Amino acid sequence: MRTIANALAFLMLGSVILRAQSSGAPAPQTARQALIEMFFGKTPGTFTKHLPPAMIAALEKSGAMTKLQFYELFAKQMQTNQNAFESFDTGPVLVSADFAQNASQFEVVVENDALRGDEDDIEVSFRIYKDKQLQRRPFLPGVTFAMKMESGVWILNDLIVTVHLPLSDPDFIAGLATGLNAAAAHGNMPVQNQISPNAVGVNAPGSDASVQAAMRTILSAEATYTSTYPTVGYTCTLSDLDGFGGGQPNEHQAMLIPIGLAGGRKYGYTFVLSGCEGTPATSFHLTAAPMGLGRRAFCADQSGAIRFSANGNPASCLASGSPVQ
Repeated sequence: MRTIANALAFLMLGSVILRAQSSGAPAPQTARQALIEMFFGKTPGTFTKHLPPAMIAALEKSGAMTKLQFYELFAKQMQTNQNAFESFDTGPVLVSADFAQNASQFEVVVENDALRGDEDDIEVSFRIYKDKQLQRRPFLPGVTFAMKMESGVWILNDLIVTVHLPLSDPDFIAGLATGLNAAAAHGNMPVQNQISPNAVGVNAPGSDASVQAAMRTILSAEATYTSTYPTVGYTCTLSDLDGFGGGQPNEHQAMLIPIGLAGGRKYGYTFVLSGCEGTPATSFHLTAAPMGLGRRAFCADQSGAIRFSANGNPASCLASGSPVQ
């Protein structure tokens, strides 16, 4: 009798397992699906769902949270209008929209998707078509969405925007010259010396002085950080020095530098902290590498002295850089 009962129990359990397997548990959301849901989801709250908690707290504190409701309403209207809007979980195109009224099409194209465990950097570009012909738009930016898995939800942890200017493209050069001549003809700029070497002052964004000033900001923040958190010492994570967010400062958000600088890219340079060894860390390296050719690389350490390398290589700067005068 007991054998029959055990057999029946086994059969019932097997039936439950088979039903569960046949129904299939939903696959976990990918970072790409989370990005689509964030910007193009029809359900209220999908945008803020994928924001970092510190960002949400700051938006609520500033009263800007209500403005996001207008964005979500706009995104929903865009999809329900007469536009053929479509998103794709896989493949080269992330989002496409057809505008029948002017025979144009807009596409968000995935250039690279670098998944590394609980982090995923999704690099996209934008394309515009008119009458099915690709339109040349050199000023359209490229965007990298740095996603990070937190508590089972993909969060937009960082946003990197780049602009492609094809300076060797004859069509681009011709268009630029036409624009400059048109501006001069309308009196918006002098005809002579339209492009002057002195147009960018020594303290203008992108100058060496601006880059060095940004480095001094980071160096000063490191000095404050190690004195505030002596058990940690110096940090080699720029976001630890970040100055954006709610609540009280802590070792992972010390609120010592602007969020733009904490992103690691500014003035055409990439800023990197490295060399933090020991607990607490008693040393570090800071490098500023140019994102284009023809610029100097800069470096510094816990001493606060800034050096440079004329070849643009931050490794050369660390090894044998010359002091900045």
